Amino acid sequence: MASIVRDKRKPALDARSIIKDVSREMADPLRRALGKRILTLGGLALLSGCSLTDERSVDAMLRNISRFNDRMQGWLFDPRRLAPTYSEAMITRPFPFNAFYDIDDVPQIDGATYKLEVRGLISGKTQWTLAELRMLPQMSQITRHICIEGWSAIGRWDGIPFSQFLARTGADMSAKYVAFECADNYSTSIDMPTALHPQTLLTLGYDGQTLPPKYGFPMKLRMPTKLGYKNPKHIVAISVTNTYPGGYWENQGYNWFGGS
Repeated sequence: MASIVRDKRKPALDARSIIKDVSREMADPLRRALGKRILTLGGLALLSGCSLTDERSVDAMLRNISRFNDRMQGWLFDPRRLAPTYSEAMITRPFPFNAFYDIDDVPQIDGATYKLEVRGLISGKTQWTLAELRMLPQMSQITRHICIEGWSAIGRWDGIPFSQFLARTGADMSAKYVAFECADNYSTSIDMPTALHPQTLLTLGYDGQTLPPKYGFPMKLRMPTKLGYKNPKHIVAISVTNTYPGGYWENQGYNWFGGS
């Protein structure tokens, strides 16, 4: 076997660029083309004993890359670094609707009877009505929503800084995860540093109005540091936990950290 000669004159690969490329490709774990692309990039060493004709082997390889991606994104994440913000004139109108179902299937929730449940490692209030949530200090942000499908849009989101909400519930800020259950049977989870990020917002409104059902009424978690699928809508329960919670797409192979 011929030896591999490395060109020492070439600069080292940029870790952020690698993570960005891998996270884009890992959007769909069924993309067999990714396995072949890795081979062309000299990734055969990662596939010791793996046949591209064996779907189980390719799936296992892709999941290993996804876990590596999670570790690297978590290591690179800076909880003090802010995502870009924009002016009112740059808002995308109309802001796109996107979900894993058609717009006709958006859940219709009665705000008068709605109660948010907060569970797990907390010592404070466990149920919140919309009226109580609207009495908490609010802020607005105009940020870009980035979808893993390849499009983006800028919107204004109004709501409660999530770190302040967690503090009011007596959440254990040293816990690893915060998980979300939604009225449309969606679920996801995030790391605590992202939950405490100053731009992570428990949104109750959009563009100065009550949050419309198509955007997640009664509430949506808005995180400009995460890809769209990590921003849950129609939230009915929040859990603070040290047990890995997974999520709707994450359990099907999507990258868990999901940084944008």
